[in-house]
Amino acid sequence: MNLKHVNTIMHKELRGYFNSPLAYIFITVFLVFTSWLFFKGFFLNGFASLRTFFTIIPWVFLFLIPAITMRLWAEEQKMGTIETLFTAPVTEWEAVLGKFLASFAFLIVTLLLSIILPIILFFIGQPDWGTIVGGYFGAILLGGAYLAIGLWISSLTNNQIIAFIFSVLTIFVLFIIGQPIVLQTTPSFLVPLFKYLGMSTHFGSILRGVIDTRDLIYYIILIATFLYLNVTSLVSRKWH
Repeated sequence: MNLKHVNTIMHKELRGYFNSPLAYIFITVFLVFTSWLFFKGFFLNGFASLRTFFTIIPWVFLFLIPAITMRLWAEEQKMGTIETLFTAPVTEWEAVLGKFLASFAFLIVTLLLSIILPIILFFIGQPDWGTIVGGYFGAILLGGAYLAIGLWISSLTNNQIIAFIFSVLTIFVLFIIGQPIVLQTTPSFLVPLFKYLGMSTHFGSILRGVIDTRDLIYYIILIATFLYLNVTSLVSRKWH
């Protein structure tokens, strides 16, 4: 694998993000909505906490992340530029990693812009730094998983709307599969499997401020699996 190729594609995609209004809409919506939740709790309930902020992040990401991944491959296929990419001296893995790292870097920048909330909390309340560190770490891992899923689904179609809808549905299923409301109606022999597969189970564990290697391994495997599926999809299309 040529890291120079990965780096070139990553920087190209990052420029594409910030040269379009979509990036600024994403950042604005995320910061406005999450800040509103934070200050709502402070002014209405008399206390400031980031727990609500982190609890709502999976649901905010559920719609915002597919919105930024839906174009990554679907647009290339629709415009025909994917054929040019296939003829260039770039492997499928290099292309996939370049696009993933670009969207991942964009996500981290967005999360870092919300760092003003813990700073405010430091002056007006008593922050639980374990929850804050765990929350941001969990959000980064969860966001990475969402991005890998959205990237894979975008490679399956040339229609961005279809990519968006199926990304939302896939992420939603993988997130709620470990929720109590689902486990209560699941056959007992499948409960341990569903609980482990559910992204919400591992995100909730990290949110408590406990960084368990099992949760870390889960997200690494999940991200790697969908990146592999993305590569397989591109290879299949190339041979077709």
